[in-house]
Amino acid sequence: MNEMLSLTPAGMGILRLAIIIPELRLADPTFNSQVMASALASAAGRGCRLALFPELSLTGYSCADLFYQATLHEQALVALDTVAAATAAHDIAAVVGLPLVVGGRLYNCAAFLAGGQLLGLVPKSYLPTTNEFYEARWFTPASNAAPASNAAPASNAGPDTVTIHGRPIPFGADLLFAAQNLPDAVVGIEICEDLWAVNPPSGDLALAGATLLLNPSASNELLGKVGYRRDLVRQQSARCLAAYLYAGSGPNESTTDLVWAGHGLIVENGEILAETERFRFDTQIIVSDVDVQRLVHERLRNSTFAASRPGRAHRTIPFTLPGETRASQPTPLLRPQLSRTPFVPSDPTRRAEHCREIFNIQATALARRLRHTGRGKVTLGLSGGLDSTLALLVIVHAYDRLGLPRADILAITMPGFGTTARTQDNATRLAHELGISLRTIPITAAVRQHFQDIGHDENVHDVTYENAQARERTQILMDVANQVGGFNVGTGDLSELALGWCTYNADQMSMYHVNAGVPKTLVRYLVAWAAEAAFSGETTRILQDICATPISPELLPLASDGVLAQKTEESIGPYELHDFFLYYVVRFQFAPRKIFALAQQAFAGEYTPAGILHWLAIFYQRFFSQQFKRSAMPDGPKVGSVALSPRGDWRMPSDASSAPWLAEVAALQQQLAQEA
Repeated sequence: MNEMLSLTPAGMGILRLAIIIPELRLADPTFNSQVMASALASAAGRGCRLALFPELSLTGYSCADLFYQATLHEQALVALDTVAAATAAHDIAAVVGLPLVVGGRLYNCAAFLAGGQLLGLVPKSYLPTTNEFYEARWFTPASNAAPASNAAPASNAGPDTVTIHGRPIPFGADLLFAAQNLPDAVVGIEICEDLWAVNPPSGDLALAGATLLLNPSASNELLGKVGYRRDLVRQQSARCLAAYLYAGSGPNESTTDLVWAGHGLIVENGEILAETERFRFDTQIIVSDVDVQRLVHERLRNSTFAASRPGRAHRTIPFTLPGETRASQPTPLLRPQLSRTPFVPSDPTRRAEHCREIFNIQATALARRLRHTGRGKVTLGLSGGLDSTLALLVIVHAYDRLGLPRADILAITMPGFGTTARTQDNATRLAHELGISLRTIPITAAVRQHFQDIGHDENVHDVTYENAQARERTQILMDVANQVGGFNVGTGDLSELALGWCTYNADQMSMYHVNAGVPKTLVRYLVAWAAEAAFSGETTRILQDICATPISPELLPLASDGVLAQKTEESIGPYELHDFFLYYVVRFQFAPRKIFALAQQAFAGEYTPAGILHWLAIFYQRFFSQQFKRSAMPDGPKVGSVALSPRGDWRMPSDASSAPWLAEVAALQQQLAQEA
């Protein structure tokens, strides 16, 4: 792996963040600020540029009536200066909590610190009033919403600024902190109970532009609460299409009546990236990289988000995000392990659930089409390969659900110049085991006649040689469908559509395409799952052998010993790489440099950087040049977040230029060569 081209936050929209649950002495801001300053040094040493501490972290949350004490207020401000100085010394921004007297009222505040300066103070909007959390006894809530232009201000609305050490500091729940040196990194803050509200402030903050939502909290522990809290953070992160950082007070708080555990979470668009170990008395730091660029792309493609507007106006505080030098250095990505197969869940239980759901979506789609057409018969080309096998299993399931006889499924094997005995035998045996109708129609004689008609030399194994076979098979399938009063079901897959690895008006075309939304890396898992979960005995053994068969269109003549001479992945590249590229190109619209960096991490040790770039260039060249095939693709069900239907998912001109993307790949290849 070439370190110079490994993933770096700079230019990639990546931001390294920390949750810090510090060791705490209740009502001792001096001690607490020293611990926090030391923790910031540790977090900065791990490459972090922003850290979040719990609610009222400078004093502790459970000070109760000590919050009335002027000494505590004074010491908290002194401690705030200590932590502010640490942000400059260690080149890291921080959000810390403290009680603050403003205009004769006491507020529960979060302070945003960067470069040694206090940049803004956000007061808590919703104060719990339960017996164990009667915050309204001590604190005043922030204004819950900005008043309309013709309405009177809320009676508890605080001032817009407060003066601290002679400087006016922005104050209010309407503050956003926008990094000037990392586009789209905008911080919004809500505090603890705010998240539990019917309409959390974070919703408005996200709609106003916040991609990073920070919650300094002090949620205590009760039986079952940790799961609810985790789900609440995940759901709010997903709803807001944002990263959500949650830092809960630790077990050093008072246990007079309650217990705190130090629950910290870093979540990105509903996915937990890092989580603390609870009930630890020592300082805990968790670190993760958040992909801000990915969040922005999610918002761009989400019409509901784009159509929504915040319910109040917000003020934006510009700041320079610390750690610029650290961020420009090559560094491994700190996130959950990057999957080589983003379309396939790594957890076996979740993968099985995933496969069952997709299988049901496909079968339901076909059953609906059968009900609509009123035709009880279908044809499909059964090759003994993965794609046609999956299509057949889906058809069988649809027929069983509708109570239709399997004998009305007409599979046709069409051996040609490159058909192997293995695939032909598996197709025949599978049809027999499933109880469907089977016809074998060799195509060699018809194709040879066609070669004579058009004047093509059979010994020239070019694209004409291959495509003539594919079109002959499609002609047979559609004509037989007409003959039996049914329709033809396609057997290709999403990966083949992306790469254009299909013959126009041949296997590219059908009357319904059940596999259109399933990528190649997932097809094998679906067939393997069906072998174990839906079938048994000889059928299972046949399906397992099909899963072990090399991927090939079987269009070129066999070797002299009958061995397969044509393997797809040797021609166009590994499907696991192409599916990886497809996922990040279509799902997140990432640039080639970022996809390359991610692929380096995911496939380290398996593919060289040069090899990845080679296949990435092939992907872009084929993805652009083959759009015309997708523009004319038949109906078929969408099963995941990536789909290429020209009607609903991927609208792209067939004559669009791939030059800018290929130029970026070429620049990466040149950089790689210079460093070799």
